[in-house]
Amino acid sequence: MLLERDEVLGMAATAAAAVRTGSGRSVLLSAPVAGRGRTAALEAIVRQQAGGDAMRVGRARGVPEETAFPFGLVRQLFADDEAVPFSAPGGPDEQRLFHRLVTRLARSAAERPALLAVDDLHHADEPSRRWIGYLARRIADIPVLLVATECADRSGPAAFPPATGASVALHPLSVSAVIRIARAAGLDQKAAATCVEAGAGNPALVRALVADLGDGPLPRPSSARSHSRYRDTIADWLRRADPCLRHACLALVVAVEEGMPAGPGLLRRLSGLCTPRRPPGERSVRRLSRLLSHPLAREAVLAAAEPEEVAELHTRMAELLDESGAPATAVASRLLRVDRPSEVWMARSLADAAEEAMRVGQVAESAAYLRHALSGPLDPDRRAALCLRLGALELPNNATAGIRRLHTGLELHTDLRERATAATALSAALVAGRDPDTALRVLHQVSRAADDDELVQVLQALGALVSSHDGDAWRGAVAGLRALAPTVPPAIEPLVCGLITEYEAGAGLRSAAEVLARVRPRLAVPVDPRLRTAWLGSAATLLQWADRLDEARELTGLCLPVPPVPPDLTDVGLQCLLSVRAEAALWAGEFDRVIAENAALVAATAGQGVRLPHLAAMVATALCETGRRAGAWDAVALAGPSGSDKSWEWNELGYTRALLHAADGDWQAALDDYLRCGAGQSARDFVSPVATPWRSGAALALVRLGRREEARELAEEELRHARTWGTARTVGRALRAYAATVGGRLALCSLTEGAELLRPGSAPVELVEVLVDLGRAHLEAGNGRKGRDTLREAHAVARRLAAPVPEAGGPAAVGRLLGLTQEALREGGVRNRDGGHALTPAERRVAELAAAGHTNAQISSALCLTRRTVETHLTNAYRKLRIARRTQLVAVLER
Repeated sequence: MLLERDEVLGMAATAAAAVRTGSGRSVLLSAPVAGRGRTAALEAIVRQQAGGDAMRVGRARGVPEETAFPFGLVRQLFADDEAVPFSAPGGPDEQRLFHRLVTRLARSAAERPALLAVDDLHHADEPSRRWIGYLARRIADIPVLLVATECADRSGPAAFPPATGASVALHPLSVSAVIRIARAAGLDQKAAATCVEAGAGNPALVRALVADLGDGPLPRPSSARSHSRYRDTIADWLRRADPCLRHACLALVVAVEEGMPAGPGLLRRLSGLCTPRRPPGERSVRRLSRLLSHPLAREAVLAAAEPEEVAELHTRMAELLDESGAPATAVASRLLRVDRPSEVWMARSLADAAEEAMRVGQVAESAAYLRHALSGPLDPDRRAALCLRLGALELPNNATAGIRRLHTGLELHTDLRERATAATALSAALVAGRDPDTALRVLHQVSRAADDDELVQVLQALGALVSSHDGDAWRGAVAGLRALAPTVPPAIEPLVCGLITEYEAGAGLRSAAEVLARVRPRLAVPVDPRLRTAWLGSAATLLQWADRLDEARELTGLCLPVPPVPPDLTDVGLQCLLSVRAEAALWAGEFDRVIAENAALVAATAGQGVRLPHLAAMVATALCETGRRAGAWDAVALAGPSGSDKSWEWNELGYTRALLHAADGDWQAALDDYLRCGAGQSARDFVSPVATPWRSGAALALVRLGRREEARELAEEELRHARTWGTARTVGRALRAYAATVGGRLALCSLTEGAELLRPGSAPVELVEVLVDLGRAHLEAGNGRKGRDTLREAHAVARRLAAPVPEAGGPAAVGRLLGLTQEALREGGVRNRDGGHALTPAERRVAELAAAGHTNAQISSALCLTRRTVETHLTNAYRKLRIARRTQLVAVLER
């Protein structure tokens, strides 16, 4: 089926009619690219005009392999003429040969007209091309029809004399023709569209696609049982194409992948391999671009290319992008296609791209750039620096690989200061990998080799921070810091003071007021840059313990990156700041924030060698507070077992596990975990209830288990330490535990004091718990009004902490505190009016009518309001009452 070639066949028929009258004619069929159907059209002309021996047919075809052999194409037409030479004669000798061959052809044609079918004239040897031209200029008096095909752009001068010759360009098939071919083969609409888009109107490609799609969808790998005819067709074209066109196609593919405008100038700069012949012009580039805009065509070109060719083009593309000031990631994406970056600028571009990718949170891409940079030749210091950066990226997802990379960076550095920096990064990674002992050994080894006293002191201070993860080492480190404090330089002193203060605060030797007096002035003191994050981590910890949550979170914001950029776990100071940020949000009752900022990191590092038990504890507690206890237990499990690790983080996780048991009502398990937490804290001299108030929790569990005397002993000890520290949170929490152990009027007084302390503070969780107990105590004492008002107050605070109602779906899960207050309200027989009272009079009228079953239109008519106003009042009522559906109004308004 030869479609849309009527012009070609008609022109050939006219020329053949002239030949039969004794006047020779020539027809040249041209197309700028392969596959336009030149050969098919030529064969159709031969069948049409030479059928029934109407003409004697002579055939010849140019092939790339024979272009160097003179008269190779002519010899195909005159196979029996042994006088055709195998070398090119010069001057008159060539003219005599040309004349003799034309004379012979004329004698033969006088007996019966001849049709010379010459295919792929562009591959003919030069002497044969000259003879074809010689014949065309003399063909008028010879009954010969010369039909030739050529892959060339016919925009230049006519190849054959216009008087006797005609040239016709074979145009691409129309969309309708392609669809007709596809439908005739039984392809569906989607497959037909693929033929239109990937075929670019090229008959050979369209038919190859039709055959391929008949076997199933594309693309298929070249190793598949049924090879892609489409891919093979393009591969065959490239194999037979001249080097300039071949490299133009490859360069276009590379340019299109980068999204760059591909003009002839860019192609010349990309390939640099077309000097023997004129490179493709603008029109040729546009035609090739149209075809190669489809991914199937690009895949086929790349499949046919040699890897060395593609790598060279990607290298050239990267050079062009680098010279033009393109983003480093654009340059690096090209370099990733090169097996090994061999020049300095390549490693620089890859390292810069890694930084760019990290700034937008593309960790995997950043790591890939660094790995590729490390595969090239680098000096030891540069390689060490890149190893450290890559190790920091690999650590969260593969602790073993990250630590190995950091160790390599340490070993490569020769400068002592650089080695110290590498050692601190490696030690932080080892802490994250739960190996603080090795972390301390790394720091000590580098410290012993240092001959700079200040550097030794910096490493000693950082080593003390690492030591906080081991009780015995922590005591020794604090003793060393105390000895160092009198002579330490001013830029190191804040961290030394901060770590000593942390120990003293935990040991119950300092009050919150004393701690604040130490920390706040030192925040204005210049600190050694190597200690900045460590100092801010220590200061933020102390500020959080002192209930200065806003100040603590402000410090975390100075260093922690903004999502989606992940935190650098090779900085032990940032590890501290992560913990402070999470716990400060938890203490403020911002449970959703705790989950949003930390759950993904905890989940991503689980099972990869990095374990973050403190963050897991914070996420688990937040999930429990929002009513998702199953998820909370899952978060606890992510941290895994502690093994031989004695870090304070496991005490935090044990405290959280006790909280979950208590929420489940398993008081014995809760007590066991509280006591284990206490034993771990006591082993490191941490007796203050500021971080893990395990005595309060254990006392409440003992009361539930009927062991009130043991409970009172723990509660009194807790209260004593809490009053030493002196913050409302710790004292109010301890007073609640004490009240549970004593009961009666003494309990009422303790809870009243606790509520008064907590109301103006920033401890909403503790406030709700104390208010619930106080409300119940008032009710038990016969003071119903105070009890009801106190429970309603607790409920109002709990509602403010509850998660917002999802936009789609039912109400939010009832959090622990909201469930606690609702249960207390029910048990006390208290009607909760908080929800209804939160509405304005207008909102309440609209809500009551909606609850009664009236539509918005009916409410609008009854209250003389617009429909929009009714909808606004209802939306506000849903938000204030924290519901999502109209049907929920009845239950909420009746409370």
